[in-house]
Amino acid sequence: MIKLVACDIDGTLLHGDDTRINPKIFEKIKLLKQKGILFCAASGRQYINLQRLFTPVADEIYYSCENGAVVFGPGNPGPLLGKTVMDRDLVRKLSQEIMDQPNCEVLFSGAYMCYLWPKKPDTLELISPFVDKLITVGSIDEITEDFVKVSAYCRDGAAKYERMWGPVWSSHCNVAIGGEKWLDFTLSDKGVGIATVCRALGIHPSEVMAIGDNYNDLPMLKLVGSPVIMENAVPELRNMFTRKCRDVESVLDALLNT
Repeated sequence: MIKLVACDIDGTLLHGDDTRINPKIFEKIKLLKQKGILFCAASGRQYINLQRLFTPVADEIYYSCENGAVVFGPGNPGPLLGKTVMDRDLVRKLSQEIMDQPNCEVLFSGAYMCYLWPKKPDTLELISPFVDKLITVGSIDEITEDFVKVSAYCRDGAAKYERMWGPVWSSHCNVAIGGEKWLDFTLSDKGVGIATVCRALGIHPSEVMAIGDNYNDLPMLKLVGSPVIMENAVPELRNMFTRKCRDVESVLDALLNT
């Protein structure tokens, strides 16, 4: 029996230039809760950004944020259920490599705040739609809180940088494409985040359905008992999972009708 639905956001609930989640999703989340099935937003996005996206149900769902590096329970704000901190020296070396690439910008994530070290005038405008609480800095030394994620915003696409940095950094941290132009570095992953939610709820991962579309979704898709891959995912990912869907709404409808 499914007791939790964990759902990716970008490329799964939001497509293309979408900035708002279909209101029908919120209705279905509420109906699922009445059936004893809870919902978790599982994303590389920031906690407060996810809360805004899910405003009608913001205090009723769980949040696996920053690719599982910080996990929150229901509430406004909800309790912090888990946090995976990156070593500051590692972050320093990694961020310098990102800054050395002309077409890359670096974004640092804390549990509640993000920090941008911009190189070009339009960087803030490009990144602000993905982040709600953001401070610009001129050095990593201006950031005093714990780091939970480092992201490279790659103007010419994340795939080429994943091929370049993946072999170098994968022995130190998880390296995952989080979107067309985003490459994320964490000590956590979405599987760790969902496992944290499972422990808080006292349920087994086999009782979880996860829906995703990208490489950073793989850890949670492999963890759960009922993985669902989006039809718009790359062929390599689609071939790994049997169940596919065109939209999240249809998956939630099927759960409501069981």
